[in-house]
Parts: sequence; structure tokens; C-alpha cells
Amino acid sequence: METYIFDHVRTPRGKGKPDGSLHEVTPVWLASRPLVALRERNGLDTAAVDDVVLGCVVPVGEQGGNIARMAVLQADYDQCVPALQLNRYCGSGLEAVAFAAAKVMGGQADLTIGGGIEMMSRVPMGADGGAWAQDPQMAFKTRFVMQGISADLLAALRGHSRADVDAYAAESHRRAAQAWAEGRFDRSVVPVKDFLGLTLLERDETVRPQTSAESLAELKPAFTEMGEKYGYDSVAMQRYPQVEKIQHIHHAGNSSGIVDGAAAVLVGNAEAGRRMGIKPRARIVSFAAIGSEPTLMLDGPSHAARKALARAGMQPSDIDLWELNEAFATVVLTMMEELHIPHERMNVNGGAIAMGHPLGATGAMILGTVLDELERTGKKTALVSLCVAAGMGSAMIIERV
Repeated sequence: METYIFDHVRTPRGKGKPDGSLHEVTPVWLASRPLVALRERNGLDTAAVDDVVLGCVVPVGEQGGNIARMAVLQADYDQCVPALQLNRYCGSGLEAVAFAAAKVMGGQADLTIGGGIEMMSRVPMGADGGAWAQDPQMAFKTRFVMQGISADLLAALRGHSRADVDAYAAESHRRAAQAWAEGRFDRSVVPVKDFLGLTLLERDETVRPQTSAESLAELKPAFTEMGEKYGYDSVAMQRYPQVEKIQHIHHAGNSSGIVDGAAAVLVGNAEAGRRMGIKPRARIVSFAAIGSEPTLMLDGPSHAARKALARAGMQPSDIDLWELNEAFATVVLTMMEELHIPHERMNVNGGAIAMGHPLGATGAMILGTVLDELERTGKKTALVSLCVAAGMGSAMIIERV
């Protein structure tokens, strides 16, 4: 069954530290804000929503239990609306939209919402533990390394230099600053207010327009000690013995920022749209997920993209715009090389290096970003993808209606 995106909203991304502008609100409150916005801007009869699916990567503490159901109740949706939380690490937000869309495609739902939430200032990354890093047998079996080591390993395998990744990062900040200055996000970013109605944040908090390759070159690599002193470099080179030495080139300035944020995407079939009086903005063409080698872990986007393209009977040349989560600069450089994507068609409004990566929400956020850009430029097709921890990748293709 043809399945459409009717609308999408996101919060601004707040700095994921105690001094970040969103730190004072709870994850449930933040997750509910996009749901409220979808209801209000579309005159949504919430009783018609068959399911809400939210990604959340660290579902413990304040984000524990089923935060999606709590967000639905906080947003004053009809109590008949069920909800679930899912975790595919960094791909969770996009996978939540895919899961919601799959129920519509399968004829088991008419109207659904997919999205995500992560409050990294209140629930730190890694707070949930897990066997991959903490079980010695599992870590040894998979040659576990921290993701920053994987980024530097990927750069070594691909021949990316410090100058390459810094230049890409500086351009991400420039594009994000330009997009904000030109109002490209105005339609889809909803200000976050507290329960008293006071506005806490209206714009992404970590964009630095003054960033240059020269200023980034002054930053020290972030993962040198981790790799050399704690042995992660040796573990990575056991898996990839062709690498004689890992040059550590990634740092806070060319890696995704730690932020708070939430997003939601309204999905359904044509009949649901007619009943609700809302017009579709894009058709979901295909989506795919893949597994890849877990030590390297960050090369999944191009593989997931190829799988989604194959499902749609398309070629990379059929895609007008590409949106890839900027987990690390080398990830984007790799995908552009693998699929021969010109930089002017990739992340044209900047990405997570500038605006941040709220783990469970990012996939839904960048899906909305590229839909807005399709409409702004009159282009037709877009592919969204993310690298995923433990060696996975997610991708989705949409077509503007």
C-alpha cells in the first residue's frame, strides 16, 4: 500500500550538557513537544492515530520504560493511542519511521507517527551499559573498540587526512549557519517551552558560523589516549592488520555534537489523509537496514543505501538529494566516494557536526530536513542514511509528492 509523509516537526537541538538550554525539562516533556505540534498544526484527531513509535538509544532512568507511551499521554493524545520505544542505536529515529510506515504498508494501520527522543544532558550516552562493551567474552569475540577509534580506523583505511575531515566539518557549520539565516528550518522546528509557557530554545544551539578549517586544526585529536594507552588501536589492527598505524584525526570539531532533541513524522495512507483533510508531502519509496563488520562499524550507510536503491529499482544517479548523519566527517567522505555523490547534493544544510546528534531522534530529524529541502528546491527524490553502532546501517528513500 502506498504510504505517505504528511508532516514532520522537530525541536531545536540543545547543547547536551548541564548548561544546555533544554537541560531543565524532562525527556518525556521534550518527546511530547513534537507530538503536540503535529496535533495542533494539522487539526489532528488523535484517536485516529493507530500507533506511535519513538527511537531512544539509552532507555534508562528518565528515558526508561516505554517513553513513547509516556510522551503520548503527556501530549494529551487520546488514551486509545498505543506507543512503543525501539533501539537501533544511531539509526533509531529513522527505524521508528520505517516501523510506523511498515504497519501502514502492510495494511495493519492507517495513520501512524514515527520519531525519536534523546536527552543526552540528563541521560548520558552509555548509561545503559550492555554486553557489547562490558562482557569481556563479547568484547573479545567482536573485537570491540570505541566508536571514535572506528572513525579513525575508517579514515586510515580510506586515506582521509586531518585536513580532509576538518575541511568537511567547517563546511557543515557554514551550511548550517546559512540554512538558519535563510529560514530553511523555520517551517519544521518548533520552539521548546517549559510547562509555564516560557520559551527555552528556538534554534539549534551548537552551530558555530565562525568555524574554519584553520580553527579546527588547532584542536587536539580526541581518541589518541584511548587508542594508544588503553589498547583499542591494537584491537582494531588485529581485525585490520593491513593498517600499520592509526592516525588519530577526529575531535569534537569534526564529530557529531552531543545534544538534546526530539522529532516526529506523521505517516499514513491516502485514505487517512483524505479523512483528516491533510495532503501528503512525500511518498515513502523504500527502506532498508544492514549489518556490517562491528569493529569498523561505520561503513554501513553506503551498503544500506544500495539495498534501499535495489528494493526501489533505482540507481544512485536517480537520487537528487542525500542526507547522511554526520557521526564523524570520515563517514560522509566515505559514502560520497563509494556512491560517487557530489558534495553539493549531500547534506546541503549542514548536519550533526554543526547541529548535533540526539541519538534516538536524528534519523527522523534528517528525514524531515531533506523533505523540506526537496520542497524548497523543487527536486524529486532523496535518500536518508545513518551509520549505526555495532556494525549496522539504515536508509530510506522518499519521493516528493
